[in-house]
Amino acid sequence: MDAAKEEFLRVFGRDYGYSGAPKTIDEIRATEFKRLEGVAYLDHAAATLYSELQMEAILKDLTANIYGNPHSQSDSSFATSDIVRNARQQVLDYFKASPKDYKCIFTSGATAALKLVGEAFPWSHQSSFVYTMENHNSVIGIREYALEQGAQAYAVDIEDTERDAFTGNIVSVQVTKHQMLRRNEAKFLAKNHTGSAYNLFAFPSECNFSGLKFSLELVKTVKEDSIRYSDGSPSSNGHWKVLIDAAKGCATEPPDLSKYPADFVVFSFYKLFGYPTGLGALIVHTDAAKLLKKTYFSGGTVAASIADIDFVKQREGIEELFEDGTIPFLSIASLCHGFKILNSLTIPAISRHTSSLATYLRNVLAALRHENGTRVCTLYGSCSSKTLCNKMGPLVSFNLRRPDGSWVGHREVEKLASLYSIQLRTGCFCNPGACAKYLDLSHLDLVTNIEAGHICWDDNDIINGKPSGAVRVSLGYMSTYEDVKQKFIDFVTSSFVSTPTHSRDLQFCGRSIPFTDTGFESRYSAFGVDLKSITVYPIKSCAGFSTDRWPLSSRGLLYDREWLLQSLTGETLTQKKVPEMCLIHTYIDLSQGILFINSPRCKEGLQIILNSNSSNGKREEISLRGQIYQVQGYDKEVDTWFSAAIGRPCTLLRHLSSSHCVSLDERDSVGTCRESRTCLNFSNEAQFLLISEESVSDLNNRLNSTDVGKDVRRTSVQVNPMRFRPNLVISGGRPYAEDEWINIKIGNKFFRSLGGCNRCQMINFSTDAEQVLKTNEPLATLASYRRVKGKILFGILLRYECEAEEGNSNNSWLRVGESITPDSKQLRDTHRIHTDMAACQVGKSSR
Repeated sequence: MDAAKEEFLRVFGRDYGYSGAPKTIDEIRATEFKRLEGVAYLDHAAATLYSELQMEAILKDLTANIYGNPHSQSDSSFATSDIVRNARQQVLDYFKASPKDYKCIFTSGATAALKLVGEAFPWSHQSSFVYTMENHNSVIGIREYALEQGAQAYAVDIEDTERDAFTGNIVSVQVTKHQMLRRNEAKFLAKNHTGSAYNLFAFPSECNFSGLKFSLELVKTVKEDSIRYSDGSPSSNGHWKVLIDAAKGCATEPPDLSKYPADFVVFSFYKLFGYPTGLGALIVHTDAAKLLKKTYFSGGTVAASIADIDFVKQREGIEELFEDGTIPFLSIASLCHGFKILNSLTIPAISRHTSSLATYLRNVLAALRHENGTRVCTLYGSCSSKTLCNKMGPLVSFNLRRPDGSWVGHREVEKLASLYSIQLRTGCFCNPGACAKYLDLSHLDLVTNIEAGHICWDDNDIINGKPSGAVRVSLGYMSTYEDVKQKFIDFVTSSFVSTPTHSRDLQFCGRSIPFTDTGFESRYSAFGVDLKSITVYPIKSCAGFSTDRWPLSSRGLLYDREWLLQSLTGETLTQKKVPEMCLIHTYIDLSQGILFINSPRCKEGLQIILNSNSSNGKREEISLRGQIYQVQGYDKEVDTWFSAAIGRPCTLLRHLSSSHCVSLDERDSVGTCRESRTCLNFSNEAQFLLISEESVSDLNNRLNSTDVGKDVRRTSVQVNPMRFRPNLVISGGRPYAEDEWINIKIGNKFFRSLGGCNRCQMINFSTDAEQVLKTNEPLATLASYRRVKGKILFGILLRYECEAEEGNSNNSWLRVGESITPDSKQLRDTHRIHTDMAACQVGKSSR
C-alpha cells in the first residue's frame, strides 16, 4: 500500500470500504464488477452500474418462474401481482413511507412521474408553480402545464433561514424571487374560481450540477407557508403541495417521508442499482393523489366503459388509476434483487463510503496549484449553515484553469479522460438554472450563446472567454479510492497541472529547420523534401486510393470527398459513428471515367459512372456543419449496396454545388488554422491534409518509448502515415517542421497552410482481418505533447492557390516525387536577418 492511500485511510478509513458488510469494497469490485478492470466509471449521477451478482439472480429468477400479465386471472398472473405488490412495499420501505399514507405508482422513469404530476395537478389562475433554480429540466418542464392553465410560475434562490433559538427548528426561509411568468392571463380572468387554489413547490433532494443537498426541512416550511420573499412580496394564497425530485439523491440518502411528509417524490431505479432502466416511480401522498385530475383511461386504468356512449368508470385504486396499460412487470420483478444488493451494504454505509471519496476528491482538487501558484480548479457548490443547502452529496463539479487564468474547456477534459479509460460527464447536465448560477452566466450570455449555435452536448465549451458547462465526477457504491486517486486525480495532475519541469499546454512541439545560408528555396531543397504519396478519398470517411499523379481542381484533388453516405434520418455518416466505413475501398479510373467500390461485406463490387446520369435524378439540399449543399442521390440498387456494406440503411449523395467556405479565426496562434475562404466538397476543414513521414517516425518513437515515471514500455503500437487519412505525405526534413510553414510550393503549384489539423479519436481505428479495432493510441500519446488549448494537432491543412500557379493552368496535376519548397515564419525571419547583415557588410566596405 502506497503512502497516499495510507493517509487516505487514516482520515477516511472508518467510512470507506464497508468493513462491516458481507464483502469489502475490494471484494465487491473483484467479484461483482470484473468488467471495470482498467476503467474508472465516474458518472453515477447519470446512471449507476448493475452488479454481476444482481444480474445472475435476475436471470435465475426469470428462468425459474412464470410471470404472466397481471391483468389476467391465471396462476402466473397472480404470481406477478404478488411480485408487484411486494415491489411497491419495498419502494415505500426504502423511503420510510407508510402504506396508509403513501402509494407507489410505477412509471417509465422520474421524467414520466414529473410529467404525470404536471398534467394532473389542479392548476388554476390563482395557482403558483415555484421551483428552486437548482432543478433539472424535467422539473422545470412542469411549468408548461401550469402556464397553460393560467397559473404563475417563477424560480427562487434560497438565501437564509431563521431558526427558533430554543428548539433549533426552522421558523421561516428567506428566498429571492426571479422573474414571474404568466401566460393566457386574460383567458382565465373572466372565469369564476371556487374554493382555494393549490400551489406546487419543487426542489431536488440533491442538485445534480453541484452536489448540494437541500434540507428536507424545506417540506414543512413550505407547507406551513413560512416562505419569506426578500423583495417583500406576499406569498401565494391557497394550499401548498411539495414535490421532491429524488432522482439524484435517493441512491445515497432517500428522503425520509416519515419525518418530512412531501406530497410527491419521483425517482428512477437505474440511479439506485443500474438495472432495470426505463422504470421509475411516483410516490404520492394519498391526500395529494385525490386532487390529481386523470383524463385519459386505458385497459389498465378503467373498471368499465361503453364504446358507443360517453360512459367510463375508472378504477378506484390510486396505483391502478394512474398506471396506464400493462406495467413492465418483468422489470418490476427484477427490483427485489437490486434492493437486496443495497440492503446488504445498507444505505448509511453507502452514503459514508461515497461521501469519503467525494470529500477527498474535493480537498485534493482545491489544493492543486500551477507552478506560478495559481489555482488549477474552480469547484462549484459549497456548504453554508445559513441556508437549507448545507450538505454535499457524492458529486464533484468543477472547471480547470491554465496557469494564465484562462479556462480549460470541459469537452477537452472529457475527450482526454476517455483516452485514459475514465468515464465522466461534462456540460450543464440538463440543469440550466444551476449552470447559469454557478458559471455566472447572465441572460445576455445565455441568449448570445444560443444565437451563436450553442446547444446541449456540443463542443462549444468556451464562449466569449466563459465556460458553457462544467466537469462532473459522481460516485457510486462500488467506486474505489483507486478510481479517484490513481485514475482521475493522477490524470488531472499529469494533463493539466504545470510544474517547474513540465509546463502544461506549452507542449506543442513546433520545430522548423534552421539554415544559415541566404535564399530559403535553395536552403530547404538541399534536404531533399519531396512529395512521397497522393491519396484521394472519393467518399467521405471511406477508404481512399493512392496514385502517382492526380489532377487538381478549385476544391482540391479532383473528386476528393465528392460523395457521402447519409442515414435515413438525414445524419451524415462518418467513421466516428460507423467505423465499418473504413472497410469500403474506392478507386477512380480516369481513363474509363468510373468510380470502383468494393467491400468485404458485399460479394460484388459497385461501379459508378462519373459523367453519367446514373443517379436517380433527385436533387435536394442538405445541411452539413451549418452550410447548405446541393446534392444528387442514386438509384435504390446503389443505396442497397451501401446499406449492406455498412450494416445499416443509408443513401449515397454526390455534391453538385456548395456555398461552403472555411472561415476561421484570424486571431488563432501559430500552429492553428488562420483565416481563409476556401470552397470545399465534403471535407471538414480544408482541401488537403499533409503529413510528414519524419513526424510520424517521431511519434512512433514516442509510442515505443519507456514511461520514465512508471519505468514501463508504453505500447507496441506502430502507425503509418495513412492512419491519419492524409491527401499528401512528404518525406525529408525534420519532424514537425511543417508546423511553421505559411506557404509551400509543390513543383510549380502553390499552397497556403491553414495551420495544424485537430485530431480526434478516429485516428485510433485500425483494421485487422477485415475487422475494425479501436485503441487509445496514437491519440493518447499525441495528447501528451501535441496539445494546444484543447486541440491535439498533427499534420497541417492546405489550400490550393490556383490563381497563383506558375505556367500553364492546364497542367494542374500533382505528381509523386515533386520537390517541396516551404515558406515559413522562421525562414522569413532568418532571410531578413541575413539580408540586414549583408547590407551592413556592404555599408562597412563602402566606408
